Amino acid sequence: MKTKAFKAALPHTLPICVGFLFLGMSYGFLMRSKGFPFVYPMLMSLFIFAGSMEFITVNLLLSAFNPFYAFFLALMVNARHLFYGISMLGKYQHTGWKKAYLIYGMCDESFSINCVAEPPPEVDKGWFFFFVTLLNQIYWVSGATLGALLGYLIHFNTTGIEFVMAALFVVMFIIFLHKWRKNTLLSIAGGTILYMYLVQTWFR
Repeated sequence: MKTKAFKAALPHTLPICVGFLFLGMSYGFLMRSKGFPFVYPMLMSLFIFAGSMEFITVNLLLSAFNPFYAFFLALMVNARHLFYGISMLGKYQHTGWKKAYLIYGMCDESFSINCVAEPPPEVDKGWFFFFVTLLNQIYWVSGATLGALLGYLIHFNTTGIEFVMAALFVVMFIIFLHKWRKNTLLSIAGGTILYMYLVQTWFR
């Protein structure tokens, strides 16, 4: 059962692997350039597992401690997961103990795959969802850790590398418009998050 689910999930996640390794390495390089040892991006990518928030956390760790600002910024950046979670309540029913991990590990890419992909009839959907989520997290943690480790060996000017996150938000907003253009609320939410991030990044 598990083997079939893994084999069914793997092809769906391979395109995500390429993107996650690149973005994760950019994040690892960024953390290393700010003076953090590799263990920071490794553990943050493992436990936070929210790419956009992890990039923002770099600045939060280097600035004055402001828990209220950090809380509301995290809430705004990840508010889209409220919509994701509600839409997946039905699909994640009857998945047993895996449901807790599926909720924790939900990201944009895992949501996209688990929302639309239909595993073969002989494959247990719970395990299929689980392996999609797990593989995507492995890709992200591996990319972040690899980037941080390479940061010890490769030294280059990282000025502007933060723009990777801004570019990701732009892509996410375009996806919002493309997939949910009939839902004005989601489009406004995506645009608001993009605007707030750009303002926070470039005009702080």
